[in-house]
Amino acid sequence: MQIYVVVPGDNVDEISTRYGVPSESLIYANQLVYPYQLAIGQALLIPDAPNQEERRVIVANGYAYTYISPWVLEQTLPYLTELSVFSYGFSEEGYLLPPPSDDVWMIRRAEQEGALPVLTLTPFGADGQFNNNLISAVVNNPEAKERLFLQLAQVMEQKGYGGLDIDFEYIKAEDRDAFTAFVAEAAERMNARGYQVSVALAPKTSADQQGLLYEGKDYRALGEAANHVLLMTYEWGYKYGPNMAVAPLNMVRRVLDYAVTEIIPEKIMLGIPNYGYDWPLPFERGVTEAVTIGNVEAVQIAIRNGAQIQFDPVAASPYFQYWTGGIQHEVWFEDVRSLREKFALITEYGLRGCGYWQIMRLFRANWLLLADTFWIQKR
Repeated sequence: MQIYVVVPGDNVDEISTRYGVPSESLIYANQLVYPYQLAIGQALLIPDAPNQEERRVIVANGYAYTYISPWVLEQTLPYLTELSVFSYGFSEEGYLLPPPSDDVWMIRRAEQEGALPVLTLTPFGADGQFNNNLISAVVNNPEAKERLFLQLAQVMEQKGYGGLDIDFEYIKAEDRDAFTAFVAEAAERMNARGYQVSVALAPKTSADQQGLLYEGKDYRALGEAANHVLLMTYEWGYKYGPNMAVAPLNMVRRVLDYAVTEIIPEKIMLGIPNYGYDWPLPFERGVTEAVTIGNVEAVQIAIRNGAQIQFDPVAASPYFQYWTGGIQHEVWFEDVRSLREKFALITEYGLRGCGYWQIMRLFRANWLLLADTFWIQKR
């Protein structure tokens, strides 16, 4: 498949004719909205002849909340090796807490599509935010750990989960070793039952990187303890931060350069964001709050406001600015160009595959490009 960037004067019919593909295929692949207007600078996936070159086999993972649209899940599962159901929590005493709505239907759909359902474990407090006091309470308490591991194994067997993903964030520095031991014990117990264990890692660029997000995670020890890891290589541009790319390629590469010195590449999953942000300008820390948007939605915003999409060569990410209601906005998102660059890193570094946060919004061009670039492993 090829990528075409829209220039002034282009329209769907003309582009379809030029590449010899039906206009319906172009519309479908790129989720174009009637009357099929295009934005200057918009990157289109051309669904022409499939890639005939030799392709690497990879694992593709996607996170999803239990309230995902059944239609979106159905459209996405053919492209996933693993579906990480988000999420289960736990109490300070180690009692496992289920997600707010039923997860069994997702497990059954994943099984039908040859994807492995994975239970995601998170230390969410009553406010729905990561709570590192919960982490401290459990990883340092043998009785709480024992209870949690037993209940995890019971639920995974009863419901049909095939793996466990440990997504603990903001771990206190003093809990670093206890958390590593927690992951190692979880892996030992779950592996004995036939389940794989993964752990999500904040995007570090050095072993001694400062900050609450980083200090509690020992890349080397966790890479040895878990069956595989997910690098959370996104959120440089985030809801409360300044306007910038969500996953700038130059920063993602820095994380990989460090990660492969601590963890064997075959264990590493590259995190990929399936969303963008819309910032009102000017940015004011503590005041400005960006709005999370889908990648297809971002292009529609550009079209509605007559904005021209730019592409930052360093971040390898698309962006644009527009005005509405007297306020200037800046939008950063992902398109098939930025995704192609990220896919190339998987091959360059010899990684296990990629993991998407998250799959709640359908971005069909991403999945078509992924399947054209790699063979996606299925059960």
